[in-house]
Amino acid sequence: MQRSILTLSGIGLLLATLTPTNVAAEAKIYPYPASANYCPAGLQPITISGVICCGSPNQSMTYHQAMAHPAPKRHVHRPARSARPTCLPGTKGCTEY
Repeated sequence: MQRSILTLSGIGLLLATLTPTNVAAEAKIYPYPASANYCPAGLQPITISGVICCGSPNQSMTYHQAMAHPAPKRHVHRPARSARPTCLPGTKGCTEY
C-alpha cells in the first residue's frame, strides 16, 4: 500500500512537470549589446544560457534588462542592540563583565 502511494505520487510529479506549456516553451534568446557585429549577414550577437553566439533573438530586451528589478531594495532599520546582557544576576547562562 505504501509503495503504491509513493509510485502514484512520483507519477503525478512527473506529469505535472511535463505539462504542454513546459514542453512547448522556447528557449529565451536575448540580444547581446556588442560594439562590433562579426556575425554573418542577417544575424546578430545573442546570448543563450550565458553563451554568446550569432543568431536571431526572440526577446526584445537584453538579459541584464530582463533581470533588473524595477523596485529598489527596501532597507530595514533595526534598533541597535545593547552590548550588556539583559539577564538578572545569578541566572544560569549569564556571565559577569
